[in-house]
Amino acid sequence: MSGTGAPSTGAVDGTGLDVVIIAGTWHEVITDAMIAGAQRTLDAAGAGHRLVRVPGSFELALAAQAAFAGGADAVVALGVIIRGGTPHFEYVSAATTDGLTRVALDAGKPVGFGVLTLDDEQQGLDRAGLPESKEDKGAEAADAAVRMAVVLRELRG
Repeated sequence: MSGTGAPSTGAVDGTGLDVVIIAGTWHEVITDAMIAGAQRTLDAAGAGHRLVRVPGSFELALAAQAAFAGGADAVVALGVIIRGGTPHFEYVSAATTDGLTRVALDAGKPVGFGVLTLDDEQQGLDRAGLPESKEDKGAEAADAAVRMAVVLRELRG
């Protein structure tokens, strides 16, 4: 994990946006830290937001679809999938990624992708936005969602 090439982020005006943070319940320490990072970022942007918890990462896409049907302007999807000794990791990772992509394209609205696919728990702790973390993927996903919502608002004029 180098972080090399990451975009610099600055102030973005998300005033008037309705953003739904949807987070899985697995790996609570990592997920809760990512939620906190997303909430800080959305607050700083002035975007309205609410939190919805779902059982796991696989369920993020359906909840995102429901959030858009309910009028959300953007979704921040947060989850943690850690590799185990079975192919389960590959199936859940692919289904989650594909599902969230499909939902975003079908809705024409942004999904900030904050689903960590990890080899071990330490990689998640390094990316969770905790005081000792090197990265804050919850904040990054929220920033991407707000920036894309603003871009789409401008393009659709």
